[in-house]
Amino acid sequence: MKVAGFTIVRNALKYDYPVLESIASVLPICDEVLVSVGQSDDDTLNLIKGIPGCKIKIMESKWNDDMRTGGLVLAHETNKAKDALNTDADWLFYIQADEVLHEDGLEKVREAMLKWKDDKNVEGLIFNYRHFYGSYAYEVESFSHWYAKEIRIIRNSPLIRSYRDAQGFRRYNTREPDDIQLINGGSKLKVKDTGAYIYHYGWVKNPYIQKRKWSNFQKLWHNDDWITKNEDINPEYDYSQEVALMNFTGKHPAVMNVRIKMQDWNFKPVRRKLTLKERALSFTIRHFGWNPGLYRNYKLI
Repeated sequence: MKVAGFTIVRNALKYDYPVLESIASVLPICDEVLVSVGQSDDDTLNLIKGIPGCKIKIMESKWNDDMRTGGLVLAHETNKAKDALNTDADWLFYIQADEVLHEDGLEKVREAMLKWKDDKNVEGLIFNYRHFYGSYAYEVESFSHWYAKEIRIIRNSPLIRSYRDAQGFRRYNTREPDDIQLINGGSKLKVKDTGAYIYHYGWVKNPYIQKRKWSNFQKLWHNDDWITKNEDINPEYDYSQEVALMNFTGKHPAVMNVRIKMQDWNFKPVRRKLTLKERALSFTIRHFGWNPGLYRNYKLI
């Protein structure tokens, strides 16, 4: 069995992405990992070049900064990276630059890939998610507005393409679907659940860095008029919005330990109480893996 990993990254230093930890977390089960480095305002390219070992492959890419519809530039860049992979891999493992696979799930992932390798009815594998917010000490409690599971391993097919803003994947009738298809079309992939966890750290940064990242990301969705109208001059990201959080009592992935110790900001959560419906939903997802009523971009078989 051959497994090829891939990811995209841009301005990793400027916006403090844990991309080295992200890549390191999947290296043990990948034969190679392709990193597509977008043109950056910092030293991201040399950061990636500094990763030791022969498994890392680097591709330089120029992002289309004029593409401002639904974050589609992220899907386009993901598809460019996917298309650059060797065609002899059985599975493709996509990991985003702010996601880290917990080492406790490595064997589960390996076993799932081996088990379903020859079953062509299985088009992808999904993972459980933990979303952290404001600090490494707090995770999102309710999945009302956060995805509980998502596809990160896909079969090596040219017809499976990154969907919308690269949150997941779908199957198309062509390897080059247009933007309208990438937003509204395609077929949901038939998947199996690995039972492994991916930890998402996209909302854990120094509030000054988070604000710069948030402001930059608006350019992937909105035009200049919208940005000007909604501009916030506060240099810090406002973490005070009410998010249903709970104390994280588990262990973070080992590759994150050094980064976590270097946290240089204080975070005071503004918690809100879950509704009865949200509590029930959160309980069923965390204890039974069942998420009734939530959006799922896949078909669990």
